[in-house]
Amino acid sequence: MDNLTLPLMSLQSISKSFCSKTSNIEILNDTVFNIYKGQTIAIVGSSGIGKSTLLNLIGTIDKPDSGKILFRGNDLSLYNDEKLAGFRNLKIGFVFQFHYLLQGFSALENVMIPGLIANKNKKTIEKLAINMLERVGLSLRLRHRVEDLSGGEQQRVALARALVMDPEILLADEPTGNLDRKNSSSVHVLIRELNEELGMTVIVVTHNNELAEMMKTKVTIRDGKIIPV
Repeated sequence: MDNLTLPLMSLQSISKSFCSKTSNIEILNDTVFNIYKGQTIAIVGSSGIGKSTLLNLIGTIDKPDSGKILFRGNDLSLYNDEKLAGFRNLKIGFVFQFHYLLQGFSALENVMIPGLIANKNKKTIEKLAINMLERVGLSLRLRHRVEDLSGGEQQRVALARALVMDPEILLADEPTGNLDRKNSSSVHVLIRELNEELGMTVIVVTHNNELAEMMKTKVTIRDGKIIPV
């Protein structure tokens, strides 16, 4: 745990459940979880315990049934949809198992998208996107359409896109689940290096032991609580 007194993000008395036709599935029950700047966290455990749900709550994609999520002391539940979308675009980077890149567009165009959404100057965001693609090892693939890239290269484009706005938190949901072992290991090392270089907080959901072991903190969900492993 980082030696910081004030959390970057704090989940306070969070509860979340889902209703099916036959039952109510409780994921979190009045749980508390603090996240600190620069921290690396792996959310691990068996399928179906709510790992991705927790990640979506941290990323403000989903909302808790009760409780508060604070970012630098600000209650995110008080944000309207537009302000919350802006917060996500600027403060949180997302990488998923499926990269969700726009087909027919180049690697550079895909990485520029968050900046264009934020109405950043096109030349400025293009420079940032080029720098980030170079950092993830794709300097020779800037103008290639994403469908012409390998799976490992596509996931690096997705990582560059997640980081181009210099977010404070990177959230990754099974980021190497579709990659072979060599490409997985390469992306794992890259994520750890970027955490150290940029000082961003990294939270990953993973079944991959290699990636989980690279994170300084490991947690799971049990009986509605977030607990250390």
